Amino acid sequence: MHRRQLLKYGAVTTGALALSRAAQAGEEPAVVKLATVAPDGTPWSEQMKSLKSRVDTAAKGALKLKPFLGGALGDENATAAECKRGSIHIWGGSTGALANVVPELGLLELPYLFRNLAEADHVIDKVLAADLDKALDSKGLKLLFWAENGIRNFGTSFGPVKKPEDLKGKKMRSQTNDAHLEMYRALGASPVPIEVTEVLSSLQTGVVDGFDNTPLFTFAASWHKGIKHYSLTEAIYQPGLVVANKEWFGKQTKEVQDALVFDAAGEAVRGRKGVRDLAPLLLENFKTEKIAVHELTAEEKLVFAKACEPVHDKWAAKVKPAAPLLKKAKAALAELRKKA
Repeated sequence: MHRRQLLKYGAVTTGALALSRAAQAGEEPAVVKLATVAPDGTPWSEQMKSLKSRVDTAAKGALKLKPFLGGALGDENATAAECKRGSIHIWGGSTGALANVVPELGLLELPYLFRNLAEADHVIDKVLAADLDKALDSKGLKLLFWAENGIRNFGTSFGPVKKPEDLKGKKMRSQTNDAHLEMYRALGASPVPIEVTEVLSSLQTGVVDGFDNTPLFTFAASWHKGIKHYSLTEAIYQPGLVVANKEWFGKQTKEVQDALVFDAAGEAVRGRKGVRDLAPLLLENFKTEKIAVHELTAEEKLVFAKACEPVHDKWAAKVKPAAPLLKKAKAALAELRKKA
């Protein structure tokens, strides 16, 4: 072997022996903290449990991954920052929240950037994969795999949202994310950033008149209890992702690293499928809960899209490192639409 190969082999072997010795010595396993606001019983939580099983097995008793579901360690913004610092080892959540740490991710949530899920998958997996991986790495984060929250629509207490004017002057809960905040301003609403755990009470007390989120999260977080209408505006597609603190990841054995990354492409497909398969059932649940579901025509959605066009340029001017990536994504989408 060359000297570099010997050193690499020695480091991996030493790490594996350390794990084995720790287990044999009866030491308490180190707790690996995974933070997510995803509630139990969702496709997200099932993926986190699979990840736990893989890591625990690979660690041979030296580590135990502990998922903290439902925002048990705090809201998405706070826990994302803690993962960057290393006090939380693994984080799973929306690109909208992680964009506060890695601004480039925000481009994926620009309103009406994608016309359908196939376009979103194409841009994330084939067009911007390397760029986004590099952006995450530069902020001290290691991408484990992509996931999904889904397509966000408007849930409201006041009536349907079928044209931008329906939102004029309304107080709408927003993620603390420039793309989301600017979307509401472009539509004439007043965005109110509120943590996930406080949204339901804010709806019930009139602090806000509505929100945008996916059918899955709306039910998983019980936000449906604060609305009477759900309008399928399909304003924002929201990916999710699972990341690890880069420095912590680099200190793990090859076996643990492999368990963490596993089949990244396959995990992305499984996560997306789990969320997408539930969408039709959840729309039926709205009706069961006596929440009116309002479908929009293609022409009605186009009015929203045109109203949100300035948001793209405003966002790119503010997040300058991401401007070339947005241009790249839009060029790829134009080519894809020519072939459709």
